Amino acid sequence: MKSLKIPFIFTFIFLLLGNITLAMAQKLSKKESNLIKTIEQNHEEAIIFLEKIVNINSGTMNHEGVKEVGMVFKEQFETINFKTRWIDMPKEVNRAGHFFAEQQGKKGRKLLLIGHLDTVFEKDSPFQVFKKDGDIAYGPGTNDMKGGDVIILFALKALYQNKLLSDAQIIVAFTGDEESTGKPIDISRKDLIEAAKRSDVALGFETSTGFNYATVARRGSSGWELEVTGKRAHSSGIFKKNVGAGAIFEASRILNTFYTDVKGEEFLTFNPGVILGGTDIEFDKEQNTGEAFGKSNVVAQKVVIKGGLRFISEEQKENARLKMKKIVEDNLPITSAKISFKDSYPAMQPTEGNLKLLALLNEVSRDLNQGEVKAFDPGKRGAADTSFVAEYVDCLDGLGTMGKGAHTPNEFVDLSTFQDLTKRTALLIYRLINKKRGLE
Repeated sequence: MKSLKIPFIFTFIFLLLGNITLAMAQKLSKKESNLIKTIEQNHEEAIIFLEKIVNINSGTMNHEGVKEVGMVFKEQFETINFKTRWIDMPKEVNRAGHFFAEQQGKKGRKLLLIGHLDTVFEKDSPFQVFKKDGDIAYGPGTNDMKGGDVIILFALKALYQNKLLSDAQIIVAFTGDEESTGKPIDISRKDLIEAAKRSDVALGFETSTGFNYATVARRGSSGWELEVTGKRAHSSGIFKKNVGAGAIFEASRILNTFYTDVKGEEFLTFNPGVILGGTDIEFDKEQNTGEAFGKSNVVAQKVVIKGGLRFISEEQKENARLKMKKIVEDNLPITSAKISFKDSYPAMQPTEGNLKLLALLNEVSRDLNQGEVKAFDPGKRGAADTSFVAEYVDCLDGLGTMGKGAHTPNEFVDLSTFQDLTKRTALLIYRLINKKRGLE
């Protein structure tokens, strides 16, 4: 798959979807109409199931809880004849593992459906219980993203009940550590990537950015750490030849030059999240905490800064890193500095294949009288598991539930849209596995 040049992406999307918008919406076939009716009949069951899994704590580090949610899904997927497996992670990864369900076949596009079982709310969190208030349901993971997992399950269940899954290859991958990815990534994401290599299309069900939006691109993320050293001396000697500028002035120069010389490229952002400086410092890199000691009459000899970098392509990431390295090397007198980078999520680029998937989703939505679906601005989305597979398959993400307050005690899902999103998902899957409309 060839990536599109970023400056032309939104023009391309406009032209592509504009052509589709001019076409008349297709009527649903009899099979598709029956599929939609089944989803309506199963709606209450879906909400009851959502409540059940939300009420099982599955904070990322609650390994038993994450696996318990996986086992509840295992039972459900086996009732629709999917082969299931739980994949334990090695002890050093320190994560629960992943749930996979698969149906093998040769018909149509080979699909990978991605969700995650974990939430940010750990076992000691006071935010634990599913609670309905009309069409609003509060609870940990209702929106991010147990609701999306339930949409996947009940879309497939309706397809199965209508005998529409015959001879289709579908892999369902629910990771257990999306909220805090296990390291090393080549172990924690090995099974997901292998599944992508056996697929044609990946659909991600992370929280929706809006009922009429989907994600064709996500920025990648990586970490960076800056260490600066100066000469410890009495402050009366600062700026002199034998003392120099000190570590804090040099760190300030570097950060300010990052801001003036690296900032500004579309979709590229970088942020220094924590800084410690002084005469002596202690910094715990794993916990992102530390202590600093210094005095106003002593030139600082040590600074540590830890930050993050967001990018839309590997090329953009490498170019930014190169600029940052050059700035770090041009030191003030009697100081030194070094910067290191740590990869996390790759970028999901806006490929032509991704845009074709968006076009199909848009047509599905219009056929259901749900309106046009547009591409969401990738600069406003965080990283997700689809980023790890985007190199191998066409991707579409943000297909999950509507709601707000993700990662806060006010997290909720809007149940008034839940059924419509399940219909959209089921019809999209049906047309993909039957190679409908323009994706051959």
